[in-house]
Amino acid sequence: MALQQIVEETVTGLGYDLVEIERSGGGLLRITIDLPWTPPAEDQPQPLVEQFITVEDCEKVTRQLQFALEVDGVDYHRLEVSSPGIDRLLRHEQDFIRFQGEVVDLTLKEAIGAAATGSVNANRKKFRGTLERAEDGGWQIVWSDAPPVKPGQRVSKKREPAPLQAMGFTLDELREARLAPIVNFKGRAAKPV
Repeated sequence: MALQQIVEETVTGLGYDLVEIERSGGGLLRITIDLPWTPPAEDQPQPLVEQFITVEDCEKVTRQLQFALEVDGVDYHRLEVSSPGIDRLLRHEQDFIRFQGEVVDLTLKEAIGAAATGSVNANRKKFRGTLERAEDGGWQIVWSDAPPVKPGQRVSKKREPAPLQAMGFTLDELREARLAPIVNFKGRAAKPV
């Protein structure tokens, strides 16, 4: 059996989703898993508490994979099983649907060039903003180029906010899309519904 098939059957058999398989130098085999996600029904609200992969989940998958890989004679020296992390890579359409409304970092394959409008540099490839569904059914990122407010800094109420900018894109135009690793050390607040 092929490595992809062995790992996928083992991980899904335990009730997890396989995100990525990576082989690195020195015989390292890195497996990334996540909890299964299904889009919420129209009449049901989003749960306020999102569940995450725990150390116990990774340990359970590691033990099962060690047996499965040994039975099939897969050559590796070290096995790592982990969660996608706070800067999770977005690859599939379902990932974009799941994280719609979140802040993401996008890198385009090519600079936006002639499509640049307003104050956007035509050579720009990297963007950070909110992931939204575009009116045409595609995807767009919405951002503001206003500098972030530093903690304790006073902001005049008379100052006009920087205008929001939006750019549509297709998944084929992306080199990479990740959740922005934004951490709040003051605790988790409930997401607005």
